[in-house]
Formats: sequence, structure tokens, C-alpha cells
Amino acid sequence: MIIVYKFGGASVKGADEIKNVANILEKIPPHTKCIAVFSAMGKTTNRLEAILKTFPQTDHLHKLTQYHEKIIDELYTDEKEKAAAYMKLQALLQELHTELTSNFTNDKDEFYDRIIPFGERISTCIISQYLNIAGIINTELDARRVIITDNTFRSANVNWQKTENAINIATTELFKTTDIIVTQGFTGMSETQKPVTLGREGSDYSAAIFAHALDAEHVTIWKDVPGVLNADPKYFSDAVKIPFISYWDATELAYYGASVIHPKTIKPLQNKNIPLFVRSFLNHEQDGTRVMNAAQNPSYNTEKKIPSYIFKPNQILISISPRDFSFIEEDNLSYIFKTFSEHHIHINMMQNSALSFSVCIDADKGDFTAVRIALQQQYKVKYNEGITIVTVRHYTEKTLLDILKGKEILLEQKSRYTAQFAVIDPEITTIEHQPLE
Repeated sequence: MIIVYKFGGASVKGADEIKNVANILEKIPPHTKCIAVFSAMGKTTNRLEAILKTFPQTDHLHKLTQYHEKIIDELYTDEKEKAAAYMKLQALLQELHTELTSNFTNDKDEFYDRIIPFGERISTCIISQYLNIAGIINTELDARRVIITDNTFRSANVNWQKTENAINIATTELFKTTDIIVTQGFTGMSETQKPVTLGREGSDYSAAIFAHALDAEHVTIWKDVPGVLNADPKYFSDAVKIPFISYWDATELAYYGASVIHPKTIKPLQNKNIPLFVRSFLNHEQDGTRVMNAAQNPSYNTEKKIPSYIFKPNQILISISPRDFSFIEEDNLSYIFKTFSEHHIHINMMQNSALSFSVCIDADKGDFTAVRIALQQQYKVKYNEGITIVTVRHYTEKTLLDILKGKEILLEQKSRYTAQFAVIDPEITTIEHQPLE
């Protein structure tokens, strides 16, 4: 039997957390093979992004080094073991420095994908050695050897046939000598031998890829929450765990911004009917949330659903109108969508009328200024900052009244199961900007 465990950044952010990972892996049942997929430690990905923006300044690189050295110091008391870990870390940091200084490319996305996965590589390097010393025998597998993709940098598309073949060949050999394989999330290699990433927070997706390729028994994502909650505890003190959720609902929640599961994770699992468990790494014995086919819970489609609330703050609401009073229809929409796609901007909410097309996008992702300038060549463009998208899945009229009380609604949509609203965030001053003529 093969299972897949995925550990996120919070679950490996320090020495105590890594020791906790060892405790979890110790409890794997006998005669079970495990693929353990790891994210970068803590906020390392953010630090690497800061390095990209500020290099050749070395402040962030120095802090990155200090952070991982501190973890090594706290993991080991034996000086030889500590020295061996330092040596591996320094080798990776030297490789990172070489990439930053010697292999620059004008393609920012390609350069991003060469630099950012160092977080996962450092993480697995440190964790694999510690686990072996702690008696949890494992072998490290470079995910770039086996996850094969196209050249869509920062959001690569998996070549499923080649990936499945590569994973099966590599793991069959490694499982002859170990029951645990440690590997990286988030990263792969293009068919032209260029490092790629699978999308921000894509380690969940990596776990699903391995599970799909190996027909795994199940996947477990270990989180700092007890399972899939119906709301973010930062906003709702009475948030509750959802014990069972269908593949369909999990995909919808992830798409609308629930941060527990990466949006691409469900499809590879659903295709082979592989269950997903979301469990707390702080309380190993708790059941967490099961994500699986609704047919495996016959009452799911008839029982009353717990409403789920998702807040997606820091949005920009953009209103696009033709200058000549022509309708917003296929030709205009095609051009608008192409412009957003070319600038790698994802649309979180959209609505059109005869003479206007409105969208919400993340304020901190993609180059909004470049998109605005491009669109203003043909359209009038207005936008509002400080917007929050409020999504309610399995809503009732009462839940909507409660959640929207005191909020100014600028855009709203409802379907049979989901209601979405673009509202003014009272914490941020909202200004409506006129187009540049």
C-alpha cells in the first residue's frame, strides 16, 4: 500500500515542528510505503521572492541563511551531524548564489522558477538527513526528475503520461531499500530541461500528482488547523470543522479562495477516486476532514450543508467600458481576456452588462499597472482599491443578511449554491480612479 503525506510550510517552520513530523511518520502502519512531500520552511518562499526583487543586495539572502542555520542548530546536539547538515545547506546556498549571478535571463518568469524552488530543496535536504539520524530511514527524490511539464513558467502544465512513467520507475527502485521517500512540492522540470513551478502554494498539487501516478490509497495534508473549516478563524471565532466534503465542494471552495487546499489538487485525486484527508499536525489523533466522492456518503446530497464563508481581501475592482458605446460582446471580451492572460492576472470575479465589464483581481499578483495601460488604449478604465470578495457557499438568506450587515456592496452574483459580493473593506480607504485620457 502506498500513501502520500504533504507537510506545508507551517508544519516544518522550526526544529520543534520537524521533530513533530518525525513523530507523525513513526506512526505509519507497517508494510506501508509513503511519499512525503514538503513545502519550503515557514515563509522561505516569501524571502526568496524578496531576494529576487532586491539582489544584488544580500540582506534577505543573509536572513535566509541565518533562518536555516538556526533550525539546524536546534535540531542537532552532535557536532558531526550538525556539520554535515551545514555542509549540505552551504552547497545549496552556493548553487543559489550562482543562479542569481551567473545565469540571468530576461524572462522574469523563467528566472523566478529557477530561484524560488530552492526553498523546497533546502527544506527536504535538512529534513531527510534529520529523519535518517532519528531512525526514520528515507531516501530523498528530486521532484524535478519525475514531474515533467511544459514551459509555462510559474504555472506549468503536467505531462501526465511522462510524469506517471517517471514517478513509477523512480519510486519502484527507491522503495526496494526504504519505505519513505522524501520529495519537494511545488516544483518540476519542463521537457526542455528547465526548472518550473506549479503555481503558488502548489505543494498540495504535487502530492496529488504523486498519488495519481502511484494509485495511492489516500493523501493526507497536514495543516495547522483541525481540518477544512467553514470559515477562517481570523474572521469567525465560531468557525467549525466540516467532517466530510465532496470533491465538487472542495474544488469550489478552493477556487473561491479557501486556503486549506490548492485549487488544482482535487482533479487528479477525483479521477482515480483517491480520498484526501486534511488533518492537524498538532493533534495527530483527530480525524480531520475527509474529501471524497459524494457517493461514498449516501446522505451527503440530502443532508443540510454547513454554510461556508470565504473572505478574499486586497482586491481591485476594475470596470472596463468601450469608448464608442459598442457592446461588450465576444470580440471585446476576447481582447480583454487575452490582455489579462498575457500579464498573468487571474480574474476572481466578473460580470458584464451591455456597456461595461467588471472584474475583481488580486492587488498583489501580476502587473495591474501594465494591464490598465494596455486596456486604456481602447477602453475607459475605472478601478476601486481596498475591495474584499465575500463568498458564501450553501447560503441562506439569513446567512447573507448577517454577513453583509454594514457593508457597501459594489458587485454581486448568486447561483444555486454560491453567492459572491465585492464589498468595500472598511479598513482600507477606497478611491475610484478616473481613466487616463
